[in-house]
Formats: sequence, structure tokens, C-alpha cells
Amino acid sequence: MFDSPPLYPRPLASVLQDALTDTPVVCLIGPRQSGKTTLVRAMMPDRPYFSLDHPPYLSAARADPAGFVAALPREVTIDEIQRAPELLPAIKLSVDLDRRPGRFVLTGSANLLLVPTVTESLAGRMEIARLMPLSEAEKERRPGLFLADLLAGAMTPALRAGDQLPDPADLARRLVSGGYPEPLARSPARARQWHRQYIRSIVDRDVLDVGRVRDADGVGRLLGLLAVRNGELLNTAGLSRELDLHRSTVREYIAVLERLFLVRRLLPWHRNVGRRLVRTPKMHVVDSGLAATLAGLGSGDWIGKRERMGHLLESFVAQQLMAQAGWTDPDIRFWHFRDKDGQEVDLVMTLGSRTWGIEVKATSTPGRSAGRGMARLAALCGDDFEGGILLYNGRDILPLADKRMLAVPLSELWER
Repeated sequence: MFDSPPLYPRPLASVLQDALTDTPVVCLIGPRQSGKTTLVRAMMPDRPYFSLDHPPYLSAARADPAGFVAALPREVTIDEIQRAPELLPAIKLSVDLDRRPGRFVLTGSANLLLVPTVTESLAGRMEIARLMPLSEAEKERRPGLFLADLLAGAMTPALRAGDQLPDPADLARRLVSGGYPEPLARSPARARQWHRQYIRSIVDRDVLDVGRVRDADGVGRLLGLLAVRNGELLNTAGLSRELDLHRSTVREYIAVLERLFLVRRLLPWHRNVGRRLVRTPKMHVVDSGLAATLAGLGSGDWIGKRERMGHLLESFVAQQLMAQAGWTDPDIRFWHFRDKDGQEVDLVMTLGSRTWGIEVKATSTPGRSAGRGMARLAALCGDDFEGGILLYNGRDILPLADKRMLAVPLSELWER
């Protein structure tokens, strides 16, 4: 029996619980060491559990997928399913014979929807949830209602004159700590060592499971370079030159990093196929702490390396909002906006046609405007524009010149 409770509450547990009541296969995917196994075993301590990181189970699953599945208990958890995607067709057949909810709980450290060897679909039989590294709200053991309140239009101006101004050093520490549970209890130096060993283990163990890669170390070198360029527009040609790799190889390696939940591609928002928009994605390392370690950034770089820390802050905000989206509304989509004139919005959030813009600033005073990029986005959206948020390192929720927009403290991401 597994009886160690999670150190942190995971709001995504309610999403999994709902899925177990009406879906035969529930799959929890996300980066290694983000807490997937801890969560599912704490939720279902008596459920039989098999990890495909265990060599005998992995060998049996690959040698005889149908026999392996047939021998399993009727309700079971299979950990690290991406190591033996051959099991998915056998699970499909088993579920077709017995469609009772909650039969299979799968976890995976790779995005099964992007792994090329997965050819059988469990559409209609499987619900997928994504567990990312801990958000700041989870670390603070708070419910994380920022995104829900934004969607509901529940944010209003609020002056907090009696409150102390935020300490920039606290925000910098949050950026470089990231959200992987394991290194949070360590000193900064030991946490950086954990991040380095984490990448080394993934390069050695997981890269070959999710892509036809001849040079796994090349994938690690690319990740390091993407961390240095974190939050920037993807420049495949430049990466190709710096790494001395063919551009097609760089694209293949980026796809591998995406499958392993190490980087995310933030696609450009566009209302249609208008010619004014630059159609180049931004690349973010999924966890800001991992990005900081790989890029050699520490909390003491808040002033001296302001531009790079600003990009890290942008990734950090994306990390918080995308984690909250997992338990708020799975249909939320995130983008970036940039037109040919260079007008930008850091994050664009859509729910159907409803659209919000989110700007991120490290300053403690927001000014009166969310910027020209936000104004351009609002004009393009028309009636679909729901509002703009300027996140800043201050204390008060303030109205901006455009009545649809607010300046909101970054701390609301974890204190709300």
C-alpha cells in the first residue's frame, strides 16, 4: 500500500475524480517528477499499481502486450505508459469488452498524443489530464482562483494602502525555484544540481522512447540553448547554425522536447489568416526553475540581467496560468501576439471566441496603459475582447485608461 500523502494539495485531483466516474481510461500526463505517481497513488492507495520503469514489467509489456493486459486486475494503474505504447491497442480491446468507468488509470511522462509510435486511438474511451510542476498557488496551499475570477469578470479595483509593498527579491526567488516538488526543500545550489541531474536522466532514459533520435546529447544541447533564448521567437535557422545541426534535425529535436514536456511552443494568435501577423511561435521552457539553471540565472540577477529575467518572468506567468487552466477549464487556449509593426502582447488567452490579453512587467508601478500591443489586440478582437490584464510587481489592483483593462499584482496569481 502507498500511504504517503502529497506534500502539496493538487486541485487537478478533482478533475481526475470526475473522470473516473464516467470514463474507462483516465490518463494523467506531464513532466517526470511533477507529482503524477504521488497524486494517483494517494487518491487510490489500494488500486494495483505497475510501473513500466520496472524492467520485468516493461519487458513483459513489450513482448506480449495483449497477454500483459489480459493478466492485469480489472482496475489497475499503469505508470509511465509511454515506455510501452504497444499496450494502448490491447487496452482499447479490453475496454471495448468492458466499458465500466475507472478501469485503467495511466500516467505518462510524454504527451501520448504526440508520440509517433502511438497509432491506435482511445478516442471516446480515454480522458487526458495534464499535471504540470507545482504552481505558486499550490506551493502556498491556496485554491488558485485567479484564472476562474478572470473568466468570471470578478476582478475589480482594490487599494491596499496598509499592505507592504512586494519584495522584488521574493519574486526573483520564485522564478528561479520553479515548481518541481523535489528540489524545493533544497538549498539553491543543491536545487540547481537536481535540475542538472534531472535533464541528464531524461536525456539518457526518455529521449529514445519518444523519437527516432541518433544523438540524444544533441537534444540536451538544444534544450540548453532554448533556455538561454527562453521566451523569444523561435529561430530555427539560428539554432541550426549554433548547434551545427540541419534545420530539420532541430525541428525534430524540438518536437522531442515538447513530447517530454520540457518546452512549450506558444503559437501566434490571429483572428484569421491576415497578412499583418508574424506567424512565428515563441518558445518557453516549461518550468522557470529549470530554465534558470540551464541559462545560468540566479535570483541575484534580477537587476544585472534584467532583460533575461524579464523573459523568465514571462515564462513563469505562462506556467502559472496554464497550470490553473488544468483545473479551471480544459478548453482554455494560450497564444502570443505580435504584428509586423512589432506590437506585442505577452500572452493571449481564448475560450471559444472570447479573448483576453495579458501583459507582464517586472516594475512596481504599472503606468496608465497596458500598451500599444494590447490596444491593437483589442481592436482586432472587436466585441470578442473580454479585457486586458497588466501583471506587475505591485500591491493594488488599479484601473487603466481603457476601462476594459486592469493592472493586477503578480501576487494575485498565488494569493487569490
